[in-house]
Amino acid sequence: MSQKTELEILMAVIDHGSFSAAARVLGYTPSAVGKRVHQLEQRLRVPLLVRSTRRMTLTEAGRRYAEEARDLLNRLTALEEDIADDVGNLRGVIRVTSSAALGQLHVVPLVIEFMELNPEVEVELLLTDKIVDLVGEGFDVAVRSGVLPDSSLISRKLMNNRRIPCAAPVYLEQHGVPRQPEELTSHRCLRLGQEKQISDWGFIRPVGGLSRLGPGFSCNSLDALHAACRAGRGIAWLPEFLISHDLHTGCLLPVLPDHVEPDAGGGIFILRPEMRFLPRRVRSLVDFLTDRFAGKATSM
Repeated sequence: MSQKTELEILMAVIDHGSFSAAARVLGYTPSAVGKRVHQLEQRLRVPLLVRSTRRMTLTEAGRRYAEEARDLLNRLTALEEDIADDVGNLRGVIRVTSSAALGQLHVVPLVIEFMELNPEVEVELLLTDKIVDLVGEGFDVAVRSGVLPDSSLISRKLMNNRRIPCAAPVYLEQHGVPRQPEELTSHRCLRLGQEKQISDWGFIRPVGGLSRLGPGFSCNSLDALHAACRAGRGIAWLPEFLISHDLHTGCLLPVLPDHVEPDAGGGIFILRPEMRFLPRRVRSLVDFLTDRFAGKATSM
């Protein structure tokens, strides 16, 4: 057996608690598993495990060795997968997450196109408006819009995410067109019930700050706010990627365009965990999405 297999056996024993349990998972006999662990201890000249009739625990040296060995094993496995992935067609699973509205409009069609170009690649896509822990939940890539918070994730900006205050013509006919941000206190304002940096309305602040928004409707779904806005229920602060067609056709009209901060809304980003060896299929998807979103940016 190779040293990698030796490490895999030790990790299986630690994870499953006994030689017999590790043997069942790995497809070896318990005696073969015990022999390999014993040989490893002889080579290191220290005991790694304390064995008893009821349980098996790590010695201090075993804890230190297991911690470093697990990291080495993960890196070696990733390296082998990366080298194998560089040969022939792209293949394997890519786990992606995106917000619901952005995902339905833009990410889903692009992911389908990517899989058509690479038929041996399988994409598992989660659409949710909650912020997903990429590392903890095992995702390779996220596509998110808004102001990018500080994090340990590797990010690439795909395009600007200009947000526009807007309303349906029927609402403006009934309630009038606000001329200053302070007038929003007397209007129905539709709010996104999300993190502050996502839901803040980005107006140029007068001295003393912006007056509070008028009462309206709050929801954690951009799609729901979009629908309420189109139905004439109030003024909403919506991303251009969602309402560009409505603005073009006149279903929605911009409100207070001269008072919006130039960088309001942040951007659309692709994010991924920091990895020493990034599989080629993930690199290819990141490059593909970057290229396609660049094309969308020039058409808006």
